[in-house]
Amino acid sequence: MIGIIRRRPSLLLVELNGGGSVHGEYKVPGGKLVVVDLDVEGAVLRHARVAGDFFLEPDEALDAVNHALEGAPADTDAAGLAARIDAALPEGTVMYGLTSEGIGIAVRRALAHATDWTDYDWQLIHEGPQSPALHMALDEVLTMEVAAGRRAPTLRVWEWGAPSVIIGSFQSLRNEVDPEGAARHGIEVVRRISGGGAMFVEPGNTITYSLSVPEALVQGLSFQDSYAYLDDWVLGALGDMGIKAWYQPLNDIATDQGKIAGAAQKRVVGPGGGPGAVLHHVTMSYDIDADKMLEVLRIGREKLSDKGTKSAKKRVDPLRRQTGLAREAVIERMIDSFRGRYGLVDGKVTPKELARAQELARSKFGAPEWTARVP
Repeated sequence: MIGIIRRRPSLLLVELNGGGSVHGEYKVPGGKLVVVDLDVEGAVLRHARVAGDFFLEPDEALDAVNHALEGAPADTDAAGLAARIDAALPEGTVMYGLTSEGIGIAVRRALAHATDWTDYDWQLIHEGPQSPALHMALDEVLTMEVAAGRRAPTLRVWEWGAPSVIIGSFQSLRNEVDPEGAARHGIEVVRRISGGGAMFVEPGNTITYSLSVPEALVQGLSFQDSYAYLDDWVLGALGDMGIKAWYQPLNDIATDQGKIAGAAQKRVVGPGGGPGAVLHHVTMSYDIDADKMLEVLRIGREKLSDKGTKSAKKRVDPLRRQTGLAREAVIERMIDSFRGRYGLVDGKVTPKELARAQELARSKFGAPEWTARVP
């Protein structure tokens, strides 16, 4: 994996020398960075040192946090660590950009030897329009390549070659898609490898991107926390465009105007059962045709009531109206934001990756057996 990962010296020291000192970092969603250094002695935590660019009052609250971690069993989960911290904080403690749970997560990431965004040489793939089935296949192939160590962690921005409905891996085809509406509007239906709900996309009206990342990047995070962690950079990018957005569990990005994006994930196992990779992909509505969407998707009353709205049109609020920017400008600013945070070099799909993806698009993602595997 030459050139793919730059491991921190502290982690290398632990791994090579078997020492008990570990280092962990966690960016609280919508908040600040929490850094934890600690020792593990006899299966308990020792000498914890919490730091970061957060705000905390009074000053002695930091000592209370460190003291609360002292002696905690090393297998305590993030919630248990947060409970210890909450019980130890002085009355009237104020945290800004920081949470007790965030500290607990940073500790768990330290103990799991989790990596950080800046440990990697990130690659960008942003190529021309491709078919919906090929996009599904590229997600699988590129993530498997990351798991195998043959590809650097990758941000891929999609361009759609045709309108499509993408249903989740476990959704019922007949329950989600109106076949007459799809045929009338020339909509291709494909099924992805990740779970979650159906997405309606049209070329020029949607922004979709994928992150294919090593499993180590989300070590120590719960499934839900990994969504927030992998979405945090795009919240910052939206903020730079004047949009106050937040992560809304489990897999939405929202503003006070409504939902603007939905995310989904798939975990893949590495070769020989070794460390794997995570596929995290997000579809953002730039300028959705809500009337057409309603003719193609069967959005039930149960889903609408769960989202607290009476109209499906109000569930998604396009980025075009909120930013006033062209789609290409929004994408450019998102890429620039990622590059500024973590570094990013231009790359491409290799001929071998493309050949494998084209075969999968034909034999799997373009096949009725896969699309209708849950009828």
